[in-house]
Amino acid sequence: MNSASTTPRVETAPQTGSRLGRLDIARGFALIAMAIYHFGWDLEFFGYLVQGSASQGWWRIFARCIASSFLFLVGFSLVLAHSRAIRWRPFLKRLLQVVVAAAAITLLTWLFMPQGFIFFGILHQIALASLLGLLFLRMPVWLTIPLAALVIATPYYFRAEFFNHPALWWVGLSTVNPVSNDYVPLFPWFGAVLLGMAAARLMQATGLLRLLQGGIKPQWLEQGLIFIGRHSLIFYLVHQPILIGLMFAFASVFPPSPAIQAANFTNQCTVQCSEGSDPQLCRIYCGCMLENIESNQLTNLLKSSAATDEEREKLNNFSAQCIAKAQEGQLISE
Repeated sequence: MNSASTTPRVETAPQTGSRLGRLDIARGFALIAMAIYHFGWDLEFFGYLVQGSASQGWWRIFARCIASSFLFLVGFSLVLAHSRAIRWRPFLKRLLQVVVAAAAITLLTWLFMPQGFIFFGILHQIALASLLGLLFLRMPVWLTIPLAALVIATPYYFRAEFFNHPALWWVGLSTVNPVSNDYVPLFPWFGAVLLGMAAARLMQATGLLRLLQGGIKPQWLEQGLIFIGRHSLIFYLVHQPILIGLMFAFASVFPPSPAIQAANFTNQCTVQCSEGSDPQLCRIYCGCMLENIESNQLTNLLKSSAATDEEREKLNNFSAQCIAKAQEGQLISE
């Protein structure tokens, strides 16, 4: 999962008239965490980490925590900005900015990564959640919290083929999750927004909003995080192109190790092969392909799918040999 925030900015705390600096700091921390995760994703994309590293284990948990924190802040900020009355002009202005940014992300990823383009990522969710959140501004906290729990739990207990149509993927209740580099559907993620709204209402009612005033030490860290938190949309839009540019320059001078390239090739080959064949047979086949590629000094094909006509002919010959070897191995095991 790629995750970012464009939470509505709160200029003043409604009760005190003073800026809630620690809310901006929290937003800044979340954005830095997002950049760290995306850096890990870029390391995988450029071949410095084994494929799948950024979507498994602790990296996966890290990504989900980041997305949850952003959406929690969306709900929290929505209440603070509009709890007395909906300020339509700033709300619609900010919503338009998010929608345009989300559309740009969809277009760019569709052009450059069509197989996993972002059709409903974090920005799309923030835009939808901002609109839906207005419906729950006056809902009592005792009702908002169980509703949030219901939204979060629903996709774990209810899915239907009706939602498998691409036009309904944004709901998040399809029986198979679609392929996307950043998929943040309504269910379960709107639940985090509702929890943020409930938390803001509770802090308003108990006077705890004052805890969000002030800053942190050291001052240079506070100033940096506040600056990032107050310019969240810009940070989201520019940080990944900058990271990719830096990674491209680094990879040109220090390419990834052959061992990781070989592991990535084997993993990708095995996954693709296993979609229609026996996994054990696929492991034999892919190991054979890797051995042939390395022994014939075609390791350039491990990091790029581009091949000359001569190289493609060699790959076809390797494939025929490796299919025979895999089938022979299967017969022996039987």
